[in-house]
Amino acid sequence: MNNKLVEKEFDTSIKNKFNVYNSLFLNLPFRKVQNIGMFIPLLHHVCKTGLESGRDPIDILDTFFESQADINSDEEKIDFMFRVIQYVERQIVLYDSVEDAAYMHMHGLTDDLTLKDFIHLRDNRNFSEKMSEVLSTFSARIVFTAHPTQFYPPSVLEIIRRLRKLISNNRIDEIDLILQQLGLTPLTNIKKPTPFDEAKNVLYFFKEVYYDALGELYKNVRKTMPGNEFNNHDIVQLGFWPGGDRDGNPFVTSDVTMQVADEMRMTLMQCYLRDLDKLQLKLTFRHVDQILKDLRRTIYPTCFQSDKTVALDAILRPLQDVRNILVEKYNSLYLGELDAFIDKVKIFKTQFATLDIRQNHAVHEKAITEILKKNNVITSALSELTTAKLSHILLNSDFIVEPDQFDDSLLQDTIRNIKQLKTIQAKNGEGGCNRYIVSNSEDIFAVLFVYALFRWCGMAAEEITFDIIPLFESMSGMANAKDIMVDLFRIPEYRAHVKRRNETQIMMLGFSDGTKDGGYLKANWAIFRTKEELSTVCEMYGVKAVFFDGRGGPPARGGGKTHRFYAAQSEKIANHAIQLTIQGQTITSKFGTIEHFIHNSEQLLTAGLAHKFASGNNNISTRQRRLIEELAERSFEKYTSLKNHPKFIPYLENKSTLKYYSKTNIGSRPSKRGNKDGLVFKDLRAIPFVGSWSQLKQNVPGYYGIGTALAELQEQGKLEQLKQLFSEVPFFKALILNSMMSLSKCYFELTAYIAKDPDYKEFWNLLFDEYTLAKEMVLRISGYEQLMQEEPISRNSIQIRERIVLPLLVIQQYALQKIEQKSENIEVYEKMVKRSLYGNINASRNAA
Repeated sequence: MNNKLVEKEFDTSIKNKFNVYNSLFLNLPFRKVQNIGMFIPLLHHVCKTGLESGRDPIDILDTFFESQADINSDEEKIDFMFRVIQYVERQIVLYDSVEDAAYMHMHGLTDDLTLKDFIHLRDNRNFSEKMSEVLSTFSARIVFTAHPTQFYPPSVLEIIRRLRKLISNNRIDEIDLILQQLGLTPLTNIKKPTPFDEAKNVLYFFKEVYYDALGELYKNVRKTMPGNEFNNHDIVQLGFWPGGDRDGNPFVTSDVTMQVADEMRMTLMQCYLRDLDKLQLKLTFRHVDQILKDLRRTIYPTCFQSDKTVALDAILRPLQDVRNILVEKYNSLYLGELDAFIDKVKIFKTQFATLDIRQNHAVHEKAITEILKKNNVITSALSELTTAKLSHILLNSDFIVEPDQFDDSLLQDTIRNIKQLKTIQAKNGEGGCNRYIVSNSEDIFAVLFVYALFRWCGMAAEEITFDIIPLFESMSGMANAKDIMVDLFRIPEYRAHVKRRNETQIMMLGFSDGTKDGGYLKANWAIFRTKEELSTVCEMYGVKAVFFDGRGGPPARGGGKTHRFYAAQSEKIANHAIQLTIQGQTITSKFGTIEHFIHNSEQLLTAGLAHKFASGNNNISTRQRRLIEELAERSFEKYTSLKNHPKFIPYLENKSTLKYYSKTNIGSRPSKRGNKDGLVFKDLRAIPFVGSWSQLKQNVPGYYGIGTALAELQEQGKLEQLKQLFSEVPFFKALILNSMMSLSKCYFELTAYIAKDPDYKEFWNLLFDEYTLAKEMVLRISGYEQLMQEEPISRNSIQIRERIVLPLLVIQQYALQKIEQKSENIEVYEKMVKRSLYGNINASRNAA
């Protein structure tokens, strides 16, 4: 890749174009404050120079109000700052749209390989045939979640879609008009979204993007394969968590789950109806037209009535009849359009996506405890039973469980949810809901409790058509994962269940909580090694291991460059499928358009293929493993000392936006587990934890401990080994490059005033010193002159986004300072902090 060429094209296609359209913002119709846009460049300059000279946000903005804007009263200042926040939010929408419009053009200049490119690079018939064989069973599963980092209402999503299209065609007059519409349209929710609202927001992309994009992707893959006989309609599968992810969200009830399952199916039927109507305009031939009319009459009521369903065969059979007639009587006219529709039906079936169910192991444990107490097996606690005795009861006892047997409403609804799963399968097809994920899996009972609940809720063992997926997310959970799976596979009843599930065991690894628990380097290395160990265990027992990665947006939650991550997996890690979560802004930034979806889905497939055909390139020697292990342990010690620092929790509570996440109207899920009044680190969810560091522009979870670990090994004379590790081990290089992304988004000048705070100056300097050391060391071992040197598009994008959002961040810090000073307008400033969260989250695109 020619970096200079890419940077030049970036300036032409993105930076310059954004500056042109940004000028249209000067006349946006904001209430009360005229010409707000005229102040923005000046405000940015004042903020940047002020911060870099060591001034605090209150001093910077109050001076600006007095000397530049002639604003004196607190009321006027507050009103101005809210208008700036509104303005910056819309600048971000504009920049996103400009960048998205240039997406395919810019990525055409990079080293990203399409599936077609990957095959042609080898240009070998034997290789093509072998790859075709691999892809016939390989799959990538993209699971969309509703975690609270995506909050645009559908009206704004539609504006963004239209704006992106207009920018692609340089329709400046229409762009001006739609920017005015954007200026008057609320970007945030008036009230907290319900889980059903969240589901509908994600389904917007399913209907408007993924339905056509996945059909187009499949057609492209088929064309690429030798002989054009490819027939794996599951090569890219879609998963869905909104409405099914019950863990820590009391608002996801069994009623909501059923409502969402119905909405998914009805939305899909609307897509089918839309395609069917298009076909009817073309297939106007005798016999054919009547079959299509009858099919339309069958599908139509299922689009809008939740009690109306249609079997997959009732859709495919008439379409196949039409196909036969076209071939036999009508010269295969429009056969391509018909085949494309048939492929879509085979891809999406009657479900659109698989609705995953997730619940915390602690809830199941509580349910099992109550059941055994009511059946006089125990008096008060499961600890009364030995492991063997409890296992025997779970596998062999036949209790009948009903919701009304419980006093606890959560347990009642947990049982209702399990009992309704077969109904969802009956309406949406088995693939519509066949995965049950158990959070906080620490022992075999995480799986066996769910197995027992399935049986006691009315399913015979052979009727459990669900993958029970343990989620190993803590450091202890990952350490025990190998022994847990060995013990499970040794249980005949569970081994028989796995056999019925196509000899496949899906295991989920939690990057978010793992990093929160163990720090960036330690957690990622632990996940890597856990995957290797679990792959070995599964192979030993004749089971196909599939890993489901709970990845968030930023590197601190498993994000970063997805292709690089999967292509760097070692040959000891099973590679039968790639499964990962996509959430928050990543839904729009990576999968928000047809072009984005196809490109990034192909990147997942080529990553899997690159891993499959790596030919030893990803092997890590024993010496290299010892080096990574030593780095992981040293970084873990440094990160643990930070977590144990007496100011760690107070700093987050008093100097960050952490407590305001739960007060925003971003997502339906509470920001922490449990109902404790005080902040307990273990109960804190990864999203607000990582997001709060991002708002501070400190991004601690994405690098903390790496600088110290590298520096200590350098002092031992191992610098050359570290450089060699970076250049020779793709996994380690991927970790360091992702960490560079976190470091690139840091701006400690924003909070430098805290270094003068008598309560927190020592803690702030601790963070700053590690940031400085980490930046120095990653540049040294990589040989780079600047962070993200190999990624000019992302690097330049970050720089522009950080520049746009700087006034908003200074306003946020201004408000936090005022709150700390107990201003008489404290409620208004708290509202300002909450309001400022939105723009910064979207500007970062993977802030949490």
